[in-house]
Amino acid sequence: MRHKFRNLKLDKIDHAILENLQNDGRISNADLADRVGLSQSACLRRVKGLEAEGVIEGYVAVVNQTAADLPDNVFVQITVEKQTKELLAEFERIVRECPQIMECYLMSGDADYMLRVIVSDASDYEKLHMDVLTALPGVSQIKSNFSLRTVTKKNDIPFQV
Repeated sequence: MRHKFRNLKLDKIDHAILENLQNDGRISNADLADRVGLSQSACLRRVKGLEAEGVIEGYVAVVNQTAADLPDNVFVQITVEKQTKELLAEFERIVRECPQIMECYLMSGDADYMLRVIVSDASDYEKLHMDVLTALPGVSQIKSNFSLRTVTKKNDIPFQV
């Protein structure tokens, strides 16, 4: 479900709730309420409201890629032959179903799509390239760049900008 966030105004307490939940998604409601200065019932109402509005999309465990034996990030630029609604929809459907494709963005500029894929090594990427990427509908060009190392990777949305 896509939310429009019409007339949604996040205040300082909402920001504090979100910052705390981003840092520790398993925090108890009692501890969260203490940290943001609300009663437990008021805090729970706020959290439930943020969930209902789609501000909080869900809760996850962040798994270390290397521990999962998928240490390598490959950034893939894909250009398609033509941008018809049907072709893009089919391309995006297949991309969503591939477990190694962690992110996919429709882009402006030279490439139509930018993907971040995770693999165990170069041969694992070669298999993904041959079996999945080249088989995507309408693909005319693929450019791949292996990450040498991750300098920074953030999950927290900044609220004090």
